[in-house]
This record gives sequence, structure tokens and C-alpha cells, in this order.
Amino acid sequence: MQKGLTESFNGSFRDDCLNETLFSSLAQARAAITAWKEDYNWNRPHSSMGNITPSEFAMKMVMEKRAA
Repeated sequence: MQKGLTESFNGSFRDDCLNETLFSSLAQARAAITAWKEDYNWNRPHSSMGNITPSEFAMKMVMEKRAA
């Protein structure tokens, strides 16, 4: 299963970031990858989290913990 998760991530990264951009410098590549990573980790819905964003998932967990 871990390889499946890794392959899924790599496919998303390749399709959404690497295939979309022709980098002219290492600094440009780092900036684009950092921006993609921030979007992926905070703004993009993930099916493994019930199709909500990681930030929404984190807030949901905090609220559930407070309610318990």
C-alpha cells in the first residue's frame, strides 16, 4: 500500500507541477515546487480525508477533540 500512496503522490506532483513548468533556474524550480507543496498540503482536497482540505481536516480534528 505504501508504494501505491507514493506513486499517487509522484503522479500528482509530476502532472501538476513538473510537467506544467519549464524551469530556467534552480531558484525558479525551488520556488515553484514550494508553492505547489504549500497548495497540496493546505488547500487541495484529499480523498483520503473525505475530500476536504488538510487545513479543514485539522480544524475538524481539533473541534472533535474539544467536544470529547
